[in-house]
Amino acid sequence: MIPQYLIDFDLKDLPVKETDVIVIGSGIAGLYTAILASEHHKVLLITKKSLLESNTRYAQGGIAAVTAEDDSPAYHRQDTLLAGAGLCSSAAVDVLVNEGPAGVQELIRLGTMFDVENGELALTKEGAHSHRRILHANGDATGYEIVRALSIQVEMLHNIEVWDDHFVIDLVTDQGECHGAIVQLPDGKRIFVRGQATIMCSGGAGQLYRYTTNPEVATADGVAMAYRAGAQIRDMEFIQFHPTALSYPGAPRFLVSEAVRGEGAVLRNIKGERFMHKYHELLELAPRDIVARAIVSEMEETGSTFVYLDITHESPEMVKHRFPTIYETCMRYGLDLTSDWIPVSPAAHYMMGGIKTNLYGESSVKRLFACGEVSSTGVHGANRLASNSLSEAVVYGSRIVERIRQLPKRTERFLHVSFGLGRKDAPSQAMVEKRLKLQKVMVRYAGLRRNRDTLLRAAEELGRQLPLFQAVLTKREEYEFANMLTASLLVVQGALCREESRGAHYREDFPERNDDAWKKHIVHTRDQDRTEEISDDV
Repeated sequence: MIPQYLIDFDLKDLPVKETDVIVIGSGIAGLYTAILASEHHKVLLITKKSLLESNTRYAQGGIAAVTAEDDSPAYHRQDTLLAGAGLCSSAAVDVLVNEGPAGVQELIRLGTMFDVENGELALTKEGAHSHRRILHANGDATGYEIVRALSIQVEMLHNIEVWDDHFVIDLVTDQGECHGAIVQLPDGKRIFVRGQATIMCSGGAGQLYRYTTNPEVATADGVAMAYRAGAQIRDMEFIQFHPTALSYPGAPRFLVSEAVRGEGAVLRNIKGERFMHKYHELLELAPRDIVARAIVSEMEETGSTFVYLDITHESPEMVKHRFPTIYETCMRYGLDLTSDWIPVSPAAHYMMGGIKTNLYGESSVKRLFACGEVSSTGVHGANRLASNSLSEAVVYGSRIVERIRQLPKRTERFLHVSFGLGRKDAPSQAMVEKRLKLQKVMVRYAGLRRNRDTLLRAAEELGRQLPLFQAVLTKREEYEFANMLTASLLVVQGALCREESRGAHYREDFPERNDDAWKKHIVHTRDQDRTEEISDDV
């Protein structure tokens, strides 16, 4: 059993910091909600590294929103529902597609410089989108441009205080209500931060896997914290693997955007043969899960560790102009995108599941909200449509702030909250070893393709690490590992439970989608795991 808190504590022994709104995380979700919330509230933005370090920063493709005259929210809705493989909430999708365009205009107002062609916003198309509706910045550096613009705003606003290099250990709850969080300062001291509302914007879980496009900070902290605090966690078995991450000796698993295929790149196996026609009629623009599994099949068939991405038939000028970041990164390793086939393979990319919320970002714990990748709003279903993640963060961030304005002010009373397991011993092994072992277990047994035997093996291997929760944890890497272990167990439990293949979840022993039995969500809480029928009031 995973305990409610990672540390033993008594609130009366901790110093207290009071604020109105606590925002945990500094990607697009955290920065945007902090800016909006600061209009009427004092905001404390806490990030475990720095303002510019998040998954958003590495988002290349762009942000999906309807801005073209030949496009419509109805088309965007249809594409999103199709990609989500029957598990989207149509109400949540309606919110996204109808409110997304206004969100983009707000980002522009806040200083984001999207690419423009002939006086109009430049749009591209990505896999499973029926129309060109992806706005981008500096070609393929959209996420970085958004974070740059929003960070400048955050630093200018006197109502926002930023804590860099602070680690949120746990959420403090009393009688089903969130009162704030216990935070570890850079010097190792701890403080209780108390607020009227807490917004979890801590991002994803890519570091659960050995190969990921995510930065080091993506360790599933928010999901694990919310789970321990009693919140409902939903759809954790759906982990999206990006089909095309750079796979080259000495290079990081750098994301080679789906937009490269959107602009005409083709996939070739090690023999130089195109192969996507064997797997899907949309070829290279099929949904990500299909492309990723097709690549793994080709790699197995040819005994290779990668396939090639080939855009050499397009003009060098177009490639360099449209994908400057990818071009320059590949050149750093001696690979020329304009003349070389680029070696790629799948890598963990995005977590579709997360903290279950309603249409205003509210979790099942009062006054605890979730926004961005850490949330499960119902938008993504079993498979996220490309570039919907940034727009989801903006749309739902705005709704969260609207709901916080309506919250009755809580009369602050002394909280008699303490927790103790009588922990005495230090962790038994270096965290770097434990982390690597966990990542290898997840890749091998709970990755792109799963079956009952591999998942049971994963559960057994992960279960051996559970004594960690009885140890005295004091360092950031120890808290991160505890969070990774918690989230990994939820992924494995969900994948074991779901005896079908749907979206990003593929069971070799149940290769077909089964709407009769499994058109439902799997919801985890500390007390129980249960299934939940699809509904539109999420």
